Amino acid sequence: MRKRALPADGAEAAETSNPAASLTRGLEILRSFTAEDTTLGNQELIERTGLPKATVSRLTATLVSLGYLHYDTQLGRYSIGPATVSLGYSALSSSAVVHMAQPLMQELADRTGVATALGTRDGLEMVYLANCRSQSPVSLRLNVGSRLPIWRTAMGLAYLAGMRPEIRDDVVAQIIAREPDQEVRIRATLAEAIDSYSRHGFVATFGSWYSYINAVGIAFRPTDGSPLVAITCGGIVDIIPQDICLSRVGPDLVRTVDRLRTRLAGQPDTTAAQ
Repeated sequence: MRKRALPADGAEAAETSNPAASLTRGLEILRSFTAEDTTLGNQELIERTGLPKATVSRLTATLVSLGYLHYDTQLGRYSIGPATVSLGYSALSSSAVVHMAQPLMQELADRTGVATALGTRDGLEMVYLANCRSQSPVSLRLNVGSRLPIWRTAMGLAYLAGMRPEIRDDVVAQIIAREPDQEVRIRATLAEAIDSYSRHGFVATFGSWYSYINAVGIAFRPTDGSPLVAITCGGIVDIIPQDICLSRVGPDLVRTVDRLRTRLAGQPDTTAAQ
């Protein structure tokens, strides 16, 4: 049986003297888990958060006691606990945008034969809040909680295109600071996305994330004050080649988002896709 290391007294005293810092660092630990992670060990949490070993040990013990993490004593590893899951599902179930978007997204997925998704920005990544798949045996296997790079995906580029310029400039600066060698490509890709959004009402990407994936995306700003989101439709190039993305899937996504806007406004949905 592997045991967790006990925190050093000095580190614990420093942490507990600043409750806000402890909260922030506890959230950093929870954010270390992605949709692809079943469990994480202490060393992985240390590497992902950059926090001292003693701090991670103390905070994980607290998160376990509160139910936000589960600790497997046999493996010596952590997984997301029921309290965290409950918070996530409560947030999603209370979101009118997610609730009303999902049936429309499923209709779109069934019509196009590919996958649809709704997501928002978390730091310098996009995170899935909802997704729907068609009955096609070949489909993207991303799920709620999956994370995507911003400037390489239709979801992220649509989100950036829909942001207020002054906020977008700050986010772009952060992206470039993380990948300075890609600055020219990042700025060119974003400029193209903004132009496409202005001309067509959607952003399209062709193999920019994975070479075999094409996708279209639209930013959507709810009128109830909820955060900006992006809605996408994408799949492998054999199912939606570039010409189909631009001529059919993109315009269909525009109509779907128009229907969502109408429903959220409490108006009759008379613009069902043909």
